[in-house]
Amino acid sequence: MKREDVMRDALTFRVLRITSIVASVHVGREVIFSNQANFSKQPMLALKFGGTSVGNADAIAQTAHVIAQTKSSDPHVVVVTSAMSGVTDLLVHSARAAAAGQRQPYLDARDALFEKHMTAARALITRPEELAEYEQYIEEQVRFFTRLCSSIHVLGELTPRGLDVVSGLGERMAAPLLAAALRSRGVQAAWVDATEIIVTDDNFGEAAPLLGPTCQRVQSRLRPMIDSGVTPVVTGFIGATEGGIPTTLGRGGSDFSAAILGSCLHADEVQIWTDVNGILTADPRIVPEARTLRQLSYNEAAELAYFGAKVVHPKTMLPAVEKNIPIRILNTFDPQGPSTLITHQPQKNGLVKAISAIRDLTLMNVEGRGMMGVPGIAARTFRAVADVKANVLMISQASSEQSICFVIPRHRSESVQQALEHEFERELARHYIDRIRPVHDVVIIAVVGSGMRGTPGIAGRLFSALGESRVNVIALAQGSSESNISLVVDRQDLETAVRAIHGAFFQK
Repeated sequence: MKREDVMRDALTFRVLRITSIVASVHVGREVIFSNQANFSKQPMLALKFGGTSVGNADAIAQTAHVIAQTKSSDPHVVVVTSAMSGVTDLLVHSARAAAAGQRQPYLDARDALFEKHMTAARALITRPEELAEYEQYIEEQVRFFTRLCSSIHVLGELTPRGLDVVSGLGERMAAPLLAAALRSRGVQAAWVDATEIIVTDDNFGEAAPLLGPTCQRVQSRLRPMIDSGVTPVVTGFIGATEGGIPTTLGRGGSDFSAAILGSCLHADEVQIWTDVNGILTADPRIVPEARTLRQLSYNEAAELAYFGAKVVHPKTMLPAVEKNIPIRILNTFDPQGPSTLITHQPQKNGLVKAISAIRDLTLMNVEGRGMMGVPGIAARTFRAVADVKANVLMISQASSEQSICFVIPRHRSESVQQALEHEFERELARHYIDRIRPVHDVVIIAVVGSGMRGTPGIAGRLFSALGESRVNVIALAQGSSESNISLVVDRQDLETAVRAIHGAFFQK
């Protein structure tokens, strides 16, 4: 092993060791519970609050009010919190800037992090001694953050493992603050570092939970707290390997955390509290008259999430899906407003449920009359795409086999085109393949609803609406799941198309 590799591994070990020590510091009085699990028969709820729900002092106060109101009727509650809004982005940007040789961004971030959290703490924590404890804790956290970034700056390298340590600090700062805000309202609460209970593999940046050991720890650590009337406030987004090395759960990580805890605790419902009234029939910025969907199936929600809707990420639903636990999407700032319930049971009424869209895409066409009947063209096409690690969002192929088209993120189009031209260099020279042609600035619009394919007239209404609005459909795909029709249109037609489709299916 090279000397620099040894030094880097030794430094990484020291960094991670410090993390485990710092993370063990809990603000507020420690409550000692029996390790023996007491399986309560009362209703159990897992509540997750996103970054906007803990974005500042007013938002945290409202979140604490929601939790207190929930506990008044359902006392068995576990809370999962994200970092304060903007904090994770700030942490990641600072770490990357440090790896690029810049010191000032992380020094500025150090001051901003301290001020952001202490401004909220001064408004929320009523007991002077508890405020002083939290201030000391935040000082330790920002010092640790500064040391981490300094090490990254010296090494000139930011590994996925190191990024997980840095990006998970925001939740560790927010959870003690929310727990303290709850105690100031008279609610018994204690924060819990998820690295102590959520066990994952070592796929840093997008770790997968190991549910067996995780559930054992959850039952021994959280269940006694909950049954004793104490509300655990758990850090979302983060976990740790069996050896204690910090990890993160990737996109939608805090939602994932809530689903994991809900599954392990056999919750009656997982509630995702955000800043919108559930899931809407379309983006309200495009369709102001969009309305809240009262109920969706897991499959419909997954389709909408995949195609750009701000819904629970499909992977985050898996622990709840496996236990058939409903997921409800609610608005922290309008708790009595409409919400969306996601359940196992689909409503196969042939109705369109919602419309979503993905922007900034490229449609890549592989075209040629010499492709007809030639085995392996599709396999070679997508192997070349996989080799450059580009994500294919949609595929469409002409029945004549003279073309294959697929949609990829716009920023990957150049590398994909180069990979395809290299793979088919001989076929292009012999004109078996005429050209590999990218079409930029396109969007995918997904029309989602269980049972659409078996319902007469859905496609007719869809394309009539688009035709009347003079929207040209470039490509089309419908999955065998019968819950999604996807079509590609030019970026400039996005808003016209979404409004036309929404008007065709939701206008009274």
